Amino acid sequence: MDTSDLFDSSDSSRSGKPLAYVQTAVFPGPIQLSTGGILPELKIAYETYGTLSSQKDNAVLIFHALSGDSHVAAHNDDDDPGWWDILVGPGKYVDTNRYFVICANVLGGCRGTTGPDSINPETGKEYGFHFPPINVADIVDVQRMLVNSLGIDRLLAIVGGSLGGLMALDWGTRYPEGVAGIVAIATGARMTTQALAFDVVARNAIMSDPNFNGGEYYDKEVGPSTGLAIARMLGHITYLSQESMNRKFNDNRNVGRKIDTSFETKFSVGSYLAYQGGKFVERFDANSYLSLTLALDAFDLGPTRKQLVSAMRRSMCRWLFVSFSSDWLFPAFQARELVDAAIASDKQVSYCNIESYSGHDAFLLENEAPMYGGLTSSFLHNLSLDWQPDDEERRQALNESYGAASAEPKSRVDYDRILALIPPKTKILDLGCGKGDLLAHLKARGHERLVGVEVEEDLVLRCMEKGLDVLQLDMNDGLKSFSDHQFDFVVLSKTLQTIKNVEIVLDEMLRVGTRAIVSFPNLGYKEYREQLESGHAPQTDPREGRKWYNSNDVRFLTIADFEEFCQDKGYKIFKEVALDSKTGEVVEDCENVNGDVFIVVLGR
Repeated sequence: MDTSDLFDSSDSSRSGKPLAYVQTAVFPGPIQLSTGGILPELKIAYETYGTLSSQKDNAVLIFHALSGDSHVAAHNDDDDPGWWDILVGPGKYVDTNRYFVICANVLGGCRGTTGPDSINPETGKEYGFHFPPINVADIVDVQRMLVNSLGIDRLLAIVGGSLGGLMALDWGTRYPEGVAGIVAIATGARMTTQALAFDVVARNAIMSDPNFNGGEYYDKEVGPSTGLAIARMLGHITYLSQESMNRKFNDNRNVGRKIDTSFETKFSVGSYLAYQGGKFVERFDANSYLSLTLALDAFDLGPTRKQLVSAMRRSMCRWLFVSFSSDWLFPAFQARELVDAAIASDKQVSYCNIESYSGHDAFLLENEAPMYGGLTSSFLHNLSLDWQPDDEERRQALNESYGAASAEPKSRVDYDRILALIPPKTKILDLGCGKGDLLAHLKARGHERLVGVEVEEDLVLRCMEKGLDVLQLDMNDGLKSFSDHQFDFVVLSKTLQTIKNVEIVLDEMLRVGTRAIVSFPNLGYKEYREQLESGHAPQTDPREGRKWYNSNDVRFLTIADFEEFCQDKGYKIFKEVALDSKTGEVVEDCENVNGDVFIVVLGR
């Protein structure tokens, strides 16, 4: 491992250099803050990418995290790298050939927007420790002032991670008409107490530095660089995960790197933290760190489910929530709380918890970009399409855009029959929706309320590419996120045999939906019986190469078994269809022997 590898981080592309393409918007005061403070004037540093359309309907606002700034991406090959170059740019996930991207330094920051290191026009000196207290709402209000000044009444989308995610939540719930879609990444309704504790220690480190001087250090030769560096060291610990630290430091655990620092560098992790702390001091202001972390820590969309539901109910946009499995600064359960609240509010919402070893920093790193970038790209792309179900030309175009999906019923004969069992305009929840092909056909047919549930993240992405709302959830845990009779039909197609908690799932389907449609491979089918008679397990999993030991199937049942199960549970069978999948024909005689696929409509 060389030094460059050791010191590489999500901060590597950032510096304190002047920003070549930064613009400044100036708003005369007084600017009233929600905390009671007043700013005599306001300056906002921002950068834009791409071209605003004549209809002004392609604007995407990006909110940066705690230590970010307006320079989200390089403007050209000669420009310095941006902090999210992997996501934003021509032909990238947030395509600046298509979207007009805006990114502004936040209120309280130290990269051009009014903050503690700005000159107070009333005193001629830096605000310093006297900069008025702010909260996330103030930060968002300032961003909204900028957007409105650019002549944009409604944003196509907002994308934000970490603190940026909190800002996105605030905008979506306080200014619901101001945005069509929100991508909230690695964030939550509020900081966990553990995360808050790290910030408390960080702020104490800054204020305990002998050179802090009560926040009035701008005219001093030495500022609170030691305290700020320690605060950043703590931050980097929370941004990583145990596995990412093991991968980065374990091979050379006891080999520190010699750098110009007063901090301990005996161990490789110590060298890394000392380096990151030292680099951060070169570009960030201690008072800004205090101001912004206090605002972040005070944000609270609601500590209870009832309050979160109430907050999400105010929103009018589509939502995409993304979390990361190893993030312990904003753990996945916090994203799930927000997703559950959105579902309970009957909002259009998608969610994916990406498997990652990178911790909180995953949303800034290249190794996870194909997944979170792909989700974001698909979400944005489909926001710009205003499909009307009664518009035949657009419906046909949408159907064609699904490509291979339009031919899928030929290989999944049960889709044709399931589509015939679902009346127009009804609301559908598809459990184990796979690539979303059934939902895609329903959408093309004009159903407006469609939601998929899928556990595999790559399939979640495939659904998002089709413009569908999809949730990465394990249905074996039940459907507690959904309300009673929230859907007309809940579909479980060719998935029953993979379910562990069959009774829970079926009961939940008939709680959430007025009707349930279930299809499954029938193990009483004659060819399956012949396979058993020859001494081999039937292969009902159609995926190539799947055998009994690597199939997802955990249940092996017949039509007779399922009918008996429904009788025992008191379920009413409204419709039964047995199919020969080879011919596509309905089997009328000896269904349990001659039909290899069974479809049933259930109710209470």
